Amino acid sequence: MKKKVEQLLERLAEVEEVLGQSHIYDDQKKYRTLTQEHAYLAELKAVWEEKRQVERQLADNQELLKSEKDVEFAQILQEDSVQLNQRLQELQTTLENLLVPPDPNDHRATIIELRAGTGGDEAALFVGDCVRMYKLYADRKEWRYELLSCTPSDIGGYKEYVMVLSGPNVYRLLQYEAGTHRVQRVPETEAQGRVHTSAITVAVLPEPDENEEIDLDEKDLRIDTYRSSGAGGQHVNTTDSAVRITHIPSGIVVYCQEERSQHKNKDKAMRLLKAKMAEIEEQKRQQSMASTRASQVGSGDRSERIRTYNFPQNRLTDHRINLTKYNLDQIMEGDLEEVTTSLVSHFHQEKLKGNEEG
Repeated sequence: MKKKVEQLLERLAEVEEVLGQSHIYDDQKKYRTLTQEHAYLAELKAVWEEKRQVERQLADNQELLKSEKDVEFAQILQEDSVQLNQRLQELQTTLENLLVPPDPNDHRATIIELRAGTGGDEAALFVGDCVRMYKLYADRKEWRYELLSCTPSDIGGYKEYVMVLSGPNVYRLLQYEAGTHRVQRVPETEAQGRVHTSAITVAVLPEPDENEEIDLDEKDLRIDTYRSSGAGGQHVNTTDSAVRITHIPSGIVVYCQEERSQHKNKDKAMRLLKAKMAEIEEQKRQQSMASTRASQVGSGDRSERIRTYNFPQNRLTDHRINLTKYNLDQIMEGDLEEVTTSLVSHFHQEKLKGNEEG
């Protein structure tokens, strides 16, 4: 690990030297790439230096304890060492996650599509809870989020909710949220206090960027307009502003009714359709590489039950990495960092194993 970090810190010096040159602003694409790399390497440096400082403090405490005669002061040193060891473990985990190499898709704007599954009204309510959780996590990460489309449920929550999030490392940290999320809790309408199990599905799609060609023939699209329904004010229902686009060859249907303007709704629906088409192309590419184990890692299959949220036990369990946390209340308030970073680290190791076996 030390050798790897030292190599990256040498790269940091190189990046800083290039960013210090006046002509760097002439190529905005290169400038953005370098600033992103600099932010990553600077964070790595800060964590590495703090880790080394904590290790030195621990070593100093151990030396002092060998010769310390004052019982009270020795106890203070021991308590301090316990806290330092805990911090060292946290820094080690952070460092391991940072050493997962950056990917070109890390900063791609990311579409999250949440749908109620088994469980009826309770599943729709849980979609609403998870939308809130992801938005709170986005606030912590200083990401932006934008609603693409949603279908509210009559009793609250949503039958479906689609939003796009953008910001540093957004796809890196959210890509492994795809799958079936199971919830176990007592519904408010349950008089007997029985725990019900319901589920929602989550799809995660990187939004194609401007340079990515998505081949959509106008002849393959059926575009319907209709009057919006549901919450949104009187204006929503007075014109045919809602847009539904059907891609006839694949049968994919997307829609948007959130904006007053039919044009804006069409633009948002097209963004979602292009992301879904790009996902299909990526799946075809993955299948062509299916001889390697790496291609099967993190496929985002929505049929796979990836996580259980057990509210009576205040427990979250991610079944893919055997991670169990007993702070579900905090996680639902957006404290997802340990879960997402652990998944990034785990799947990176799986890909490395797959590459070796391949």
